[in-house]
Amino acid sequence: MSPELRQRIADTIAKDRVMLFMKGNPQMPQCGFSAAVVGMLKETGATYGSFNILADPELREGLKEYSSWPTFPQLYVDGKLVGGADIVRDLHAQGELVKLVAGPGDA
Repeated sequence: MSPELRQRIADTIAKDRVMLFMKGNPQMPQCGFSAAVVGMLKETGATYGSFNILADPELREGLKEYSSWPTFPQLYVDGKLVGGADIVRDLHAQGELVKLVAGPGDA
């Protein structure tokens, strides 16, 4: 991966404290897994950014290498990969997702 692409990915992750790389956008997810994560984030009341990986094939492929995670969606909090839909689902079921995505004054 080029240093420029690595930096572009890092900059995109850093745009929001909670960042979701997904297929589609929160208003119109393009796959069931992305829709599920959007739904869980909505239930937490989290403020988050999103990036439609379908609109940028170079970033989509680079992100797989960057994160060592081959599938989407990918949820990042504070610049760190949380995981995909299954991990987010488990965290949500355990009541941990809301704590993870809570803003500094929300905890």
